[in-house]
Amino acid sequence: MLNTGWKKAREQVYLKQVRVHDLKHTYGSRLRAENVSFEDRQDLLGHTSTRITTDYSAAELGSLINASEKVCGEESAKKPSLVLMRKVA
Repeated sequence: MLNTGWKKAREQVYLKQVRVHDLKHTYGSRLRAENVSFEDRQDLLGHTSTRITTDYSAAELGSLINASEKVCGEESAKKPSLVLMRKVA
């Protein structure tokens, strides 16, 4: 994808630094944000390795914050804050 057509297209939209690789990462992240299944993301991205698909579809920061809020937010204040477990001999 280093042909002159690609280079001209990037120049016309003032995105000289954008690579096809960057677009693929964006696509993978957007698929994940839309809750597309892992298997479908893997097929759509053309990966045979699950590790590569995971790398290409990293979690969005907002999604990670929301997940953390489930444990650390106001709702979690209603749940026990500490559970002690002891092995009975």
